[in-house]
Amino acid sequence: MVELDVVNSAATTDNEAPIRWGKVINQETCIGCHACSIACKMEHDVPLSVNRTYVKQVEVGTYPEVSRQFQITRCNQCDDAPCVPICPVTAMFKRDDGIVDFDRDVCIGCKACIAACPYDAIYINPDVGSAEKCNFCAHRIDQGLEPACVIVCPVEAIVVGNLNDPDSEVLQLISRNKAEVRKPEKGTNPKVFYVDASDYTLNPTRSEYTGMHYSAEEKEGYPVHSTKAAQPKHTVAAARLAYDVPHNSPWHWEVSTYTWTKSISSGVFIMFAILAFSGQALSPMWELASSVIGGFFLAVTGVLLIADLQHPMRFIRIFTRPQWKSWLVKGSFIIMAYSLVLLVQFILGIAGITSANIGVSIFGIVLGALTAMYTAFLLSQAKGRDLWQNPALPIHFVSQAALAGSAAYSILALFIPLSAAGVTIVHATLLASVVVHLGFVLSELMIPHTTEHARRAAKQMLAGKYKGFYWTGFIVGAALPTLFGIFVTSMALPAVAAILALVGLLAYEHAYVQAGQSVPLS
Repeated sequence: MVELDVVNSAATTDNEAPIRWGKVINQETCIGCHACSIACKMEHDVPLSVNRTYVKQVEVGTYPEVSRQFQITRCNQCDDAPCVPICPVTAMFKRDDGIVDFDRDVCIGCKACIAACPYDAIYINPDVGSAEKCNFCAHRIDQGLEPACVIVCPVEAIVVGNLNDPDSEVLQLISRNKAEVRKPEKGTNPKVFYVDASDYTLNPTRSEYTGMHYSAEEKEGYPVHSTKAAQPKHTVAAARLAYDVPHNSPWHWEVSTYTWTKSISSGVFIMFAILAFSGQALSPMWELASSVIGGFFLAVTGVLLIADLQHPMRFIRIFTRPQWKSWLVKGSFIIMAYSLVLLVQFILGIAGITSANIGVSIFGIVLGALTAMYTAFLLSQAKGRDLWQNPALPIHFVSQAALAGSAAYSILALFIPLSAAGVTIVHATLLASVVVHLGFVLSELMIPHTTEHARRAAKQMLAGKYKGFYWTGFIVGAALPTLFGIFVTSMALPAVAAILALVGLLAYEHAYVQAGQSVPLS
């Protein structure tokens, strides 16, 4: 056993800087033997199908000028780790010595940390259903031992040490060599440094999956790797992914659908408030209809969110041990407050009281808008998903809620009496929100994306695996309702346009949420 030369405690004297663990991986000496991967699996009993560390291989060039580049891929132990603030229950946490660790017994399995990690370093353990990753062999560090991957490497390509110690080997290697980190533009400040690494391995967009190798046949679960490249690049600079491991997107149809149900729930109250503020006399039937529809779809939203958890019975921990930097926590409390407003509206409707409509609407429209838009802030915490890093996303989610709410009211107006002025306001709101939504949908098609990751994700949405959902959302959910709203004046056809808008909105939401996760991050 190799013992570390530094004290394995954050406690130091007043004149010493605290320990800050870092790692240097020398790709010039790495021979791609996978010993580190095997040692890691044995040390942590990592199940089949998932990995804490693995050796990615990329072939660069064409015969006879071909080289194989290696990259030891794992958690980057970031100083500003995005997986920590997005975790709703502090299952992912940063220790005082800089190690980003996890607690599988606390994890609720929401997979938000997987969506947040720009390095695709976190997985769900299929045996226990909790999020796990490389934790720097913290249990060994605490005993004064080096991580398992370090002691097993036959060429000493992996070195760990204190980044605050100027005499440490890691700092010397970083100072004297070309040391790089993965994706520095993400602002996560990784503490895993690569010496003499190739950009073809550091940057996952620089290599193409061609299916030319047996070990590359069953690669990424992402759509961009599900189809072989039509024609390999025949240049000296051509780079082909030769070995990788499966990576699947964390959030599936449940999350796509929850954004839709949440839009309907918040939208019906927003529409109710617009009518109340415009001076419309709304009967108790409208109070009941708004509260029942809003409550029903809010309940469906909750069921979808809980069903998507790997540990559904632990969902209560969001309220009992909240981590307030996470928008999953903030959103949960916003939803709870909004549900109380819906309950009050329901009680007022049962009692036949309409005099409190304005007062309830003041609180309800604020909480309804927050319920609609908080997902935008949650998606923005997923730093690795460039398609979602859109500052206009909160406005888009509010416009979607207005669309869904006015669409629901357009249908209800066929059955519940509403004044002619009220019907006009509902149809005008539907048209305006559909036009705004159409503008946002078109922006994905017409406005260039600033990063290669976002461009590839948009391509998957527009012309790849999710094109059917996107174009359904564009044509059925935006273009046709706009035409109906402009050129049709009958009472029934706006209701048809409303149904089309709701169907198209669901399709678009699925395309957007899934395409954002469709590009490999490692």
